[in-house]
Amino acid sequence: MTSASATAKTPAAPAKPAAKPGSGKKKKGSIEINFGRGNQPKQFTKKELIGVFRGLSSMLRAQINTADAIKYYSQGLPNKIMAGALEQIREDIGSGVSVHEAFRRTGRFSEMVVGLIQAGADAGQLHEAFSSLAARFTSELYFTKAIRKATMMPAIVITILSGAFIVSQVKIVPQVEDMLKSVRQEPDGLTAISFGVAHTTQAIWPVVVGIIIAIIIVIWRSSKLRNTILGLAMSKWRLLRVLIMSLRQMTFLSTIRLLHANGINLAKAIRVSANSVRGTPFYHELRDAADKYENSGVPLSTAFSKYTSVDTQVVHMLSIGEKSASLDNQLEMLSQMYEEDAENAMGTFTATVNFIVLIVAVGLIAAVFIGTFLPIFLMGPKMMQGGIG
Repeated sequence: MTSASATAKTPAAPAKPAAKPGSGKKKKGSIEINFGRGNQPKQFTKKELIGVFRGLSSMLRAQINTADAIKYYSQGLPNKIMAGALEQIREDIGSGVSVHEAFRRTGRFSEMVVGLIQAGADAGQLHEAFSSLAARFTSELYFTKAIRKATMMPAIVITILSGAFIVSQVKIVPQVEDMLKSVRQEPDGLTAISFGVAHTTQAIWPVVVGIIIAIIIVIWRSSKLRNTILGLAMSKWRLLRVLIMSLRQMTFLSTIRLLHANGINLAKAIRVSANSVRGTPFYHELRDAADKYENSGVPLSTAFSKYTSVDTQVVHMLSIGEKSASLDNQLEMLSQMYEEDAENAMGTFTATVNFIVLIVAVGLIAAVFIGTFLPIFLMGPKMMQGGIG
């Protein structure tokens, strides 16, 4: 008996009423879940979902029905919030609620996840849906970690060295200047320039640091500003554009493929896939393309060509898929192609950023050394003469 059929034959108890918005009825031994719109639960992270979907997929392959698989996985789970959500899903399934609706009710799973679970259950291949979700999130998590590693460490290194430069200009250089004054020597040449830089740094560093922090906060809080800055950077730096476009297109194309291959109609698959790139220009573009494809009857390739900013390669392969009735194969090929492009671009991007950071680090270290120690070396003989005099 397959997982889907086992779920369908679960004895149907009287359906319990759906939770009212804002109701927070607690159950003994379970986590309270609030379905109210005003306090939407936080969705689980990709790392958490990978383990859940892998575990459920393996149990469903072993012919364990869905409700029991969820029960076994949730028992003894260290993550109590996850355990509570799974217990709620199991109870809903036992009450006759469909699998995908039970997942949706928790509010902790995205529409893409719910849509693929629905497709898998309808096709009697729920284990394949869970396995596909785990593989998809594993790939996304890999690229997320790679991007974080390529950007976070350089940012930390530059911040620390910038702090060292400010400290040297504010604390150490004034001491050197006082030493010269104590022996009645006037700075000249490079020493005078070094002291001038220190005076300027001492006057403006609080304002500059404050402005930088304010800019970071504004960018962090404004997705529109982030997209504007990122778009400008992508227009000026081809490598960054290749990397970002590959990641975005890989994400929504693989989602469309998963959904469409599991029985979700193409227009709905495109709309659901748009949620995977929410916050980017592709989100609204994909929804517009889905509307035109569904309501106006235009070919899929034409809808993508006119209403999205995807690469011409995507439009070309979608056109081939429509003409040869091999759309699933073309979507799979495009997903793999952009994943490979993203890996290659990520390697080049990381190497380029590391080189830039190295140059900046050398410059900051040189600035600290020149600003702090060069005046001592240059004025050493004068200081000695002044002290003797």
